[in-house]
Amino acid sequence: MQSKNSSYIIQLVRGYAAHVYYGPKLRHNGNLSGMLKLQERASFSPNPVNEDRSISLDSLPQEYPQYGTSDYRSPAYQVKLENGTRITELVYQSHRIYAGKPELPGLPAVYVEQDHEAETLELELLDEVTGLTAVLSYSVFSDFSAITRSVKFVNGGKETVELERALSASLDFADSRYDALYLSGAWARERHVQRRRLAPGVTGISSRRGSSSHQQNPFIALLRPETTEQQGEVFGFSLVYSGNFTAEAEVEQFGTTRLQIGLNPFDFSWQLQPGEEFQTPEAVMVYSDEGLGGMSREYHRLYRTRLCRGTHRDQERPILVNNWEATYFDFNADKIESIAKAGSELGIELFVLDDGWFGRRDSDNNSLGDWFEDRRKLPGGLKDLAERVNAAGIQFGLWFEPEMVSPDSELYRSHPDWCLHVPNRRRTEGRQQLVLDMSREDVRAYLYERLSDIFRTVPITYVKWDMNRNMTEIGSAAAPSYRQRETAHRYMLGLYELLEKITQEFPDILFESCSGGGGRFDPGMLYYMPQTWTSDNTDAVERLKIQYGTSLVYPVSTMGAHVSAVPNHQVERTTSLEFRGDVAMSGNFGYELDLTQWSETEREIAAKQIKDYKEIRGLVQQGELYRLLSPFEGNETSWMFVSDDREEALLFYFKVLAEPNAPLRNVKLEGLDLEKDYLLTTSGEIFGGDRLMAAGLPVSSLSGDFSSMWVQLKAVK
Repeated sequence: MQSKNSSYIIQLVRGYAAHVYYGPKLRHNGNLSGMLKLQERASFSPNPVNEDRSISLDSLPQEYPQYGTSDYRSPAYQVKLENGTRITELVYQSHRIYAGKPELPGLPAVYVEQDHEAETLELELLDEVTGLTAVLSYSVFSDFSAITRSVKFVNGGKETVELERALSASLDFADSRYDALYLSGAWARERHVQRRRLAPGVTGISSRRGSSSHQQNPFIALLRPETTEQQGEVFGFSLVYSGNFTAEAEVEQFGTTRLQIGLNPFDFSWQLQPGEEFQTPEAVMVYSDEGLGGMSREYHRLYRTRLCRGTHRDQERPILVNNWEATYFDFNADKIESIAKAGSELGIELFVLDDGWFGRRDSDNNSLGDWFEDRRKLPGGLKDLAERVNAAGIQFGLWFEPEMVSPDSELYRSHPDWCLHVPNRRRTEGRQQLVLDMSREDVRAYLYERLSDIFRTVPITYVKWDMNRNMTEIGSAAAPSYRQRETAHRYMLGLYELLEKITQEFPDILFESCSGGGGRFDPGMLYYMPQTWTSDNTDAVERLKIQYGTSLVYPVSTMGAHVSAVPNHQVERTTSLEFRGDVAMSGNFGYELDLTQWSETEREIAAKQIKDYKEIRGLVQQGELYRLLSPFEGNETSWMFVSDDREEALLFYFKVLAEPNAPLRNVKLEGLDLEKDYLLTTSGEIFGGDRLMAAGLPVSSLSGDFSSMWVQLKAVK
């Protein structure tokens, strides 16, 4: 298989699908024989083929390894049969190759717009005893150095099969000289970059929270120890899924590495009746020999153009103001209108009404699920408020938290069985709320009816879809006992079904995903909503790390970034409006504060930020990102955006703390055309692209704590 810059080779060995190669692109007409070497290993590695002791599943690199037939490493799947045994053996049955890439039923996935963009291999493996088939799907892309993988299980036998493990991809590397890189954190501290050397045993991350989580992100990369941001080999693995996941690298006795990613087998099972199918989520693998930056830009291009969908995919995103940190729950229609008018005068394009507009929602302990206007705050209702905001020359957006219910709500009093729960156990609350059971069709029907009614009657152009707690007591009153361990995954399938229905019916609404900020910032949600609120932490210093880490996988067009008030509401830090603005302008720009309380000086600074961002946002949101200085490695951060044709670029530089007698610093640029000359629009100076990338630009003139600058470059014709 040949993607844009990588090759992937599978070889059949006595019916087993063996992995041979994944790496830099090889020539079709080259001699590829002998790449897979087989030899007898220690006697404690059994031999499934008696007459050939060079074959042991305990050492054979495999495409989709199984449990119990002599491979002692982590299996890619595991089943339980009706007689209680757990042994199956998948061997080659057939394969087919075709142009294009199919959709995954009920699941988000990378797509193609024309069949010539990709080729797909379907490799069918069969367990003859049970009739269980696993169809391994691989899609390779002509314009991306990416390969997608997923698995479809089909029960072709006469007895029920219970899947207990069903990963999306497993890949055996020939050695273990790798670092593992992943994104870790917590609420308000999401996606910090972690890197550590592999050693014998397992290096892994996972989520058991019912979502992809603030704590871990469904992404892992293996990279050589010498690999940097700019150079070296990287293998990235990203899961297009929003629920429980696992990703791990296992180094075994012979110094090889098995990398696996997919659904978390913890508390998971799925019953397959005869004739039924089960589809795993999709894993997206990216190979780069241009360091972490090269890997990131492949993911950015792929996810921005072939994962995100809809009307807003390629459009410039509006500059917004959100009232959450300005008012919290304490507002009325007049206050909202005043903030919207103040924003419109500055050039802001969208006002977003956050939590507190429905039921009797004066705090976070009631009314979730009661999606009707609070006429105490909004006497004329949502439609009247939206029209007043529109009359001020600004669009209207609205916050929802559809997946949650408050025990103190009309919905819960009417349907106490609609939340996730198990009999005779307490219902653990988080933020005074419970989680609605999205696996239930009646729950989804209610939410669709309530939300779609608002979308049809109120002139809304933006929706913030929030989700502010993780799952506990994971059980469904609508499911039989033998399917209770399916609930967490069925929840995600139900959520995806509802999102598909709503986003397709209302294509002109820009949907933004949120989960206490970045608790569900994953490829699965981006398939339905092309941007995500990156973090509830809006402190500019903290955002340097959060946005930098997020950019390892996710394009800038998916990151919501706002200027908030100081002292910051999360960390109590005070930074300048200019510094906050420069950080936020490196994403989908907006404000989250009370604009009516600003001084004239602050209004002038913001008006300039808004004017500038309107000029550069196309490049920020759609350009190629180059990370230059990491906030995880020092006091400085820098990144830049470059247009596809290398005609324009933006350099951003941030210094957190002032230094006495600081060294003179030049920042070396990347991604420019060596042969072109570039005009610095701020100074009028002209420099060659070769000089800018080799010698850099001086940035040492900045003074004081929390200082920043950005420079626009345009190629001279």
